[in-house]
Amino acid sequence: MARLTKPHREAESEMSIPTAVPQKNPADAPHTGLEGVIAARTELSDVDGRAGVLTVRGYDIEELAGNAAFEEVAHLLWHGALPTATELRELQGRLSGYRRLPEETSVAIELAARRMPPMDALQFIVGSLIADDPDPEDESREANLMRAEKLVARVPVIVAGYHRLRSGQSVLEPREDCSLAANFLYQLLGKEQPAGEIRGLDTYLVTVADHGMNASTFAARVIASTASDMYSAVTGALGALKGRLHGGAPGPALQMIEEIGTPDRAEAWMRDAVASGRRLMGFGHRIYKVRDPRAEVLYQAAEALADETGEQQALALAREVERAGVQVLAESKPGRNLNTNVEFYTALLLREIGLPQDLFTPTFAIGRTAGWTAHVLEQQATGRLIRPQSEYIGPRGLRYIPVSQR
Repeated sequence: MARLTKPHREAESEMSIPTAVPQKNPADAPHTGLEGVIAARTELSDVDGRAGVLTVRGYDIEELAGNAAFEEVAHLLWHGALPTATELRELQGRLSGYRRLPEETSVAIELAARRMPPMDALQFIVGSLIADDPDPEDESREANLMRAEKLVARVPVIVAGYHRLRSGQSVLEPREDCSLAANFLYQLLGKEQPAGEIRGLDTYLVTVADHGMNASTFAARVIASTASDMYSAVTGALGALKGRLHGGAPGPALQMIEEIGTPDRAEAWMRDAVASGRRLMGFGHRIYKVRDPRAEVLYQAAEALADETGEQQALALAREVERAGVQVLAESKPGRNLNTNVEFYTALLLREIGLPQDLFTPTFAIGRTAGWTAHVLEQQATGRLIRPQSEYIGPRGLRYIPVSQR
């Protein structure tokens, strides 16, 4: 593989001396949580929280989810256009070929399955994927596209293998004759799954593939901006996704729905939960001030699956829980605009497909790996070292006192 030289970038390091030091205005408050701070220009996705619109490479998410396969959306994110039939066939062939893991990764899965919970395991294992990189020093776009494809192909294989081993089952060899979603369910559950469940999972993966400058994506771009490698960036993103304020809500949302149990209990349960200060899982979002557009997409996917399986009871319960939750939150917290978010119907859909609750966040990571790797590619091509400033509010002028005098 030919080595391409990187474009020249202005040197930036901790030793750089600025030509001018901006004067602080004591009245200026720091941007806590970085609200309102634009950290990058991107062509990948945009979140309009007030209008409730998620745009991915020019397409509203409702245009992609349920229509485009996950592999098509991965190509869209990496290349800026949906693939032709030939391009899609070639991409599917490469992804299928990448499903076989390096020996080092298989060993890491065995260790993790004995000792680690799912997200810790996934972060630990993904770092081992560098083992069969043909040239880790090659930072050309060609080489990084190959790494992006390998990561997208292999994260589902890792999650499935980990789950099989921790459950005392044998790991199944990946299939090369089916889609990413179909192969994941086959390796996870041990048999070929119905078309409706494969379609439901594929829709979910498309829905979560990218979502603006969220915490894990920002973590990936920060790591990429240091000229680190793509495996490290994705490993760091997984660390951010593990946090309960980012990727950890679908499981608790399902527990809430199951605890409510029947539609007639929904409103009273919600009122009691709000009165006692409990958080309603699956409601509210940092960005969206209206219903999360992904919630509608996933509701439709859950509805289509229910129509196919005949299991309408769970969907009817979820609809009533959503209605009651939105109403109670609007009355008790006026002006907060706490609407249903992506986690609410994620929980229902993934359960009906057959996934255990503690694999909901790792399955989110399967879809989001496409977005993370696309952001790494974009950062490597156009970005510079991400190095924000901080405002020091601690003491000054302290003098050292020998330990014997303290």
